[in-house]
Amino acid sequence: MPADLHLHTIFSDGTETPEMIVELAKKKGLTAIAITDHDVIAGIEPAHRRGAELGLEIVPGIEFTSEAGGAEIHILGYFIDLKNEALLAKLAQLQKSREERIYKICDKLKNLNLLVDPEKVFAIAGHRAAGRPHVAQALLARGDVKSVKEAFDRFLDNRGPAYVEHYKLSPTEAVGLINAVKGLAVYAHPAVSNCDKIIPELTAAGLTGIEAYYSGHDNYLTNFYIRLAEKYGLLLTGGSDFHGFKSGREINIGEPSLSDKLFQKLKDEYLRRNKS
Repeated sequence: MPADLHLHTIFSDGTETPEMIVELAKKKGLTAIAITDHDVIAGIEPAHRRGAELGLEIVPGIEFTSEAGGAEIHILGYFIDLKNEALLAKLAQLQKSREERIYKICDKLKNLNLLVDPEKVFAIAGHRAAGRPHVAQALLARGDVKSVKEAFDRFLDNRGPAYVEHYKLSPTEAVGLINAVKGLAVYAHPAVSNCDKIIPELTAAGLTGIEAYYSGHDNYLTNFYIRLAEKYGLLLTGGSDFHGFKSGREINIGEPSLSDKLFQKLKDEYLRRNKS
C-alpha cells in the first residue's frame, strides 16, 4: 500500500486539479495519498470523490506555513476534521492574509517597472488565496521572464526584491491546531527548514511524526531523520511534495512513497487517539 502523503493542487500552489492528482497517483500504483495544500482544504473533497471512483484512499491533509527564529517551518496535518469551526476560522484568516500579500507583491513589482495586475494573478490561481507561483506565472505570461524559476530567482524568492511576508502561525500553534481538530501533526521536509533544534519543542507540543522520506532528502538525510524520529518517539512519514508538471520543480508523484507498514502505523495512531 504505497502512499504519497505530500501533494499540492491548484487550490494552493500546485498546477494540477485534485482529480488529476488522484488519476496520476492511481497510474503510479499508489493506493493512498494525502492532499496537503498550503493553508487550505478546498481540494480535499474533489479528490475524495475521484478517489472513490478509482479505489484510491484519500487522507484529508493540510500544510501549515509557520515561522520561528527566522526559520520557515512547515507542519503537515493528517486526518483533520474538515468541518471543525476553529479550523475554518483560522483558515479564513490565513487565506485573507495570502490575498493581501498578492497586492503587496504586485506593488513591489510595480516599483520595478513590472506592471502585474493582481486580478490577473487571482484569475490564474482560480481563487483569492493565490501564492508566489501564480505571480510567477503572471510574469511569464507577460513575457517579463522566461520561466517560473527565473521569476523566483530574480524577484520572488525569500531574498528577492518583490518578496513579501505573510501572516504565519507559530510552529507550536500549528501543531496545537492540528491536534485540536483530531489530526496528526508532522514536521515537513525538516532538512529544508534546517531547524532541527525545534524538534523537542514540537514534540512536547504534540508532534506525531517527521517526514523523513522526502524528495529533497538524500540517503544520508533520510537515515539521519529516521534516527531522530527514533530518538524522540516519532512516527515516520513521507511524500514527494509534488506541485505539478508546470510548477518549475522536477519532482514526480510517488517519489518517494511511504511503505504500507509505515502508513498503517500512522493510521493506527490516528485510530488509537480517536476511539469513540
